[in-house]
Amino acid sequence: MGHVLKKTVVLVGMMGSGKTAVGTAVSRLLKVPFLDSDAEIEAAANMTIAEIFERDGEPFFRDKETQVITRLLEQRRGILSTGGGAFLTERNRRIIADKGVAVWLRADPDLLWSRVRHKSTRPLLRTANPRQTLRKLCVAREPSYAEADLVVDARANYSIEDMANRVIEALATRPDVLERQT
Repeated sequence: MGHVLKKTVVLVGMMGSGKTAVGTAVSRLLKVPFLDSDAEIEAAANMTIAEIFERDGEPFFRDKETQVITRLLEQRRGILSTGGGAFLTERNRRIIADKGVAVWLRADPDLLWSRVRHKSTRPLLRTANPRQTLRKLCVAREPSYAEADLVVDARANYSIEDMANRVIEALATRPDVLERQT
């Protein structure tokens, strides 16, 4: 039994929620391309996200992010992982709702912290108290993430494969997004 993906699935959520790892697994299971807006931005700029933030500032980065997300949604159907801040802007939420379907990978701050605390690649966590910063970001961003079409809860004991299967189950509730073929 196979599936036909009718719309690009846009994974949204906090850093550490598993957007890239889970997205890669979902794309493999559904046999569709995996797209990553941060990776596309880095490739186009030939710089890391952290370097873009530092050199050009967040507003510049957010403009580039919107351009890349729009292009990816128009060009290919697949699973699209976005940066943690992408879904916060109204224009991105509108573009995603118009051309794809948003899935929030919801994870509590303690689980997120356990996943990101050893990574130095998170420009927003370069603060005196990164754990507190992460908690504040979660609270601030939750109302935006809650506008996603579907929500899949992450658990500490879920494997990447478990999460990927839960995302597919959630997508299967939307025949306009994922059609099962017998």
